[in-house]
Amino acid sequence: MFDRPRTGERAVLVRLALGAPADPEDLQEFTQLALSAGAIPVATLGGSRDRPDPRYFVGSGKAEEIRLEALALEADLILVDHPLSPSQERNLEKLIGKRVLDRNGLILDIFAQRAASHEGKLEVELAQLKHIASRLVRGWTHLERQRGGGIGNRGPGETQLETDRRLLGQRVRVLTARLKKIQVQRETGRSARVAIPIPSLALVGYTNAGKSTLFRALTGEQAYVADQLFATLDPTVRRLALRGGTQVVVADTVGFIRELPHELVAAFKSTLTEAREATLLLHVVDASDPRRDEHIDEVNRVLEEIGAGDLPQIRVYNKIDRLELEPRTALDEQGAPEAVWVSAAMGLGLEGLQQAIAERLSCAVSRVRVLLPLTAGAARARLYAAKVVVAESPSEEGFDLTVDLPPDERAALERQDGVRVEAV
Repeated sequence: MFDRPRTGERAVLVRLALGAPADPEDLQEFTQLALSAGAIPVATLGGSRDRPDPRYFVGSGKAEEIRLEALALEADLILVDHPLSPSQERNLEKLIGKRVLDRNGLILDIFAQRAASHEGKLEVELAQLKHIASRLVRGWTHLERQRGGGIGNRGPGETQLETDRRLLGQRVRVLTARLKKIQVQRETGRSARVAIPIPSLALVGYTNAGKSTLFRALTGEQAYVADQLFATLDPTVRRLALRGGTQVVVADTVGFIRELPHELVAAFKSTLTEAREATLLLHVVDASDPRRDEHIDEVNRVLEEIGAGDLPQIRVYNKIDRLELEPRTALDEQGAPEAVWVSAAMGLGLEGLQQAIAERLSCAVSRVRVLLPLTAGAARARLYAAKVVVAESPSEEGFDLTVDLPPDERAALERQDGVRVEAV
C-alpha cells in the first residue's frame, strides 16, 4: 500500500537550505531518520535556493545531478528532507527513474514500523492513507482507461483510479469510526479504573533526549531503549511510589523532532493523550546537545498543538555526565522546582528529581488522615482500589487511614456523614 523503504535499500539523501545557511545538525537528524527506517545512505546531496522549484522542488539542474548520482551508486530510492507536493514527487520519479519519498512519508514509515498497539497501528494506517490519497496517480497512468464493456465489465464506466480513490475513502471512514470507538472505550475504562484520580507524570521531550532511559531509572521497568529516532511510539505507563509513599502514574511518550507536520501529530495521538491529561510534565532535555534550546521550543510548540501547553512542567536536563556537571535543582520565583540536572544512565540526581516532583505535586495532592465509620467499608475499598492509602491503623470505631488525596476528593469525603478528615 505504501512505498516504504525496505531494510538495506540504498538511498540518496537530498536536503536544501531554503533562504538560510545549511545547518549540519539538520542533515544529521535526517540521516538518523533514514537509518531508523532501515535505509542505507550512500550519498548526500545539498544545495540552497531562495524558494522551492514548483516542478522538482530542487530545480532542474539539481534534479539531473540526483539522477546521475543515483545511477552511478545504484541507489534504490531518493529520500528528500522536505515535504513534496504530489506533482513534485511524480516529476522527480519520472526524471530519475527511482522511487522518491519525502520527509512526511519517511516519518510515517517509521511510525508504521514502531507502532505495536492496535490503536497505534490504526492511527498510522489512517495517516498513511491520507498521505497517499493525492498520490494515487503515481505510476498508475495506464489505469486511466474506462472500465465498462466486455464480458463481466458491462455497466457504468469507472476508471481504475476512481475505483482506488473510492475504496481508499471507504477505508478512511472505517478506520476513523474504529478509532472513535476505541477512544470512547478508553475514556470509559479510564473513568472506571480511576474513581479517585492519582497524580500522573508524562515524560516528553525531543527524540533521543533519554526519556526511556529516565523512565527505566525511575520505575525500574525494562522500557525499550535504542539510539534511534522514534524508538518509543506506543505509550508505556507504570506506577511509581515517590519518597514518602505518594503514588503517581508515569507515562513514557514518543519523542518529538524538528518540523513535525501537524497532520503527522495525529498518527501518534494515543501516546500524546498521556501528555495532554498529565498532572505534571517532565520535559526531558539532552543537556549536552548544542541545539537544546531549539529542541525545547519545538517540543513546546507540539505541546501547544495538542492542548498541553499550559500544563505545569519540570525541565529535566539529562546526560550531565557528558558535560561533567553535578546534579542540581533550580527554583522559580515562587521557590518551586522548575529545572533539575540529572544523568539517567549514571543514576545521578534522581533523588533530587523525585523530591522536585513531590514538591510540585504537593499542591495537587495532600496527605490526610481519614477516619471512616465501620459502615463505610465501600469507601475504604474505593480508596484502596485507587492505591492512595499510605497506611492504616487499628481502630475500634472504624477505619483509620492515612491517604494522599487531591483537593476535590478530600472535599467529597468531608461531605460524607460520619467521615472525618484531618491534616497530617
